[in-house]
Amino acid sequence: MSNEVLEAVRELLPGIAERARSVDEKGRIPAETMKELTAAGVFRMLQPSRYGGAEDDPVAFYEVVRAVSGACGSTGWVTAVLGVHSWHLGLFPDEAQREVWEPGPDVLAASSYAPIGRLTPVDGGFEVSGRWAFSSGCEFADWALLGGLVVGAEGRPVDFMTVLVPRTDYEIRRVWDSMGLRGTASDDIVVERAFVPAHRAMRNFDQAQLRTAGRKVNTGPLYRLPFGTIFTTTVAASVIGMAAGCHELYVRRMRDRIRLSLGGGRFVEDQFAQVAVARAASEIDAAILQTDRNVREIYAYAVRNEKIPMELRLRARRDQVRGTERAIEAIDILFKTAGGNSLHRGNVIERAWRDAHAGSVHVANDVEHALSMYGRGEFGLAVEDNLV
Repeated sequence: MSNEVLEAVRELLPGIAERARSVDEKGRIPAETMKELTAAGVFRMLQPSRYGGAEDDPVAFYEVVRAVSGACGSTGWVTAVLGVHSWHLGLFPDEAQREVWEPGPDVLAASSYAPIGRLTPVDGGFEVSGRWAFSSGCEFADWALLGGLVVGAEGRPVDFMTVLVPRTDYEIRRVWDSMGLRGTASDDIVVERAFVPAHRAMRNFDQAQLRTAGRKVNTGPLYRLPFGTIFTTTVAASVIGMAAGCHELYVRRMRDRIRLSLGGGRFVEDQFAQVAVARAASEIDAAILQTDRNVREIYAYAVRNEKIPMELRLRARRDQVRGTERAIEAIDILFKTAGGNSLHRGNVIERAWRDAHAGSVHVANDVEHALSMYGRGEFGLAVEDNLV
């Protein structure tokens, strides 16, 4: 399968890698990088063709995410989340999509999906207030997808929704200071009593049941896919890409290394080092093969316009979290066997290790929760979760 965007992105990777240390130290991705990725078409890959998007195969998008993440973890993470939001916007009513993309096809949306916000029903929509954390790349976005609970007359939550809010209605608080993914600038978003019309609100239950209004206008197979597959695999793809990039660099750098301890000698002649490289490579390959396989199978159901089996949706979540877990296992092996040199701040292996571990704690990568859901399904028990 041809991936023209990937070919364009490969030409950008040396520059992205060269800026990676600065991104980590300054805590920001330079506008230059975002302009390059935008020009390459990365953020339009999953965007509706009606609004200038490519409506590409999601596996092609994951290939791009892994490539960018391998050059710079923070840049890859922001590429992943902002890129997948273009797909998510395609699930909203057409009126909402038109508001976002009518000014131009390169408008981006950030997110913070945790149900932090308070949504009070009012005439024509909702009044929204709240403060959301972990909104990666929000400085590059003109809109935000925010999670919230609808509060009933008695002050109790009655529904869980995602609302779309324009940049004019929220404030960004620059608070991000983390051990990994430092350049994602995953700052806080604050909304004070903003009005959100009904067409910019979507029930998470309807989304999980594949009953979104956007499917009526975006009729291609891409918009028949579950959020619980597409979004979570996007998050995993970035972490897997970080491990793959670290592995490639590790092999290249260690080829000429001479040990200064343990009797000296060439590092590559050490059988333990050879085994470590093999184990890490196998874990990364398994992560890529399983996650890509599942999404391809789910996409094939969507192409045929057939119902996607719950068993397959659960398997996709199982392998997605295991893919992240395998990536972490691989990068831990490489970090450990790289020796003391990998401890220096700013070292590429050290940075990749921090970035991958930071990405692994995202709620979409909660291994025990996702595996438990799969186990419930295998035993014939009901599974109710918005991330399936």
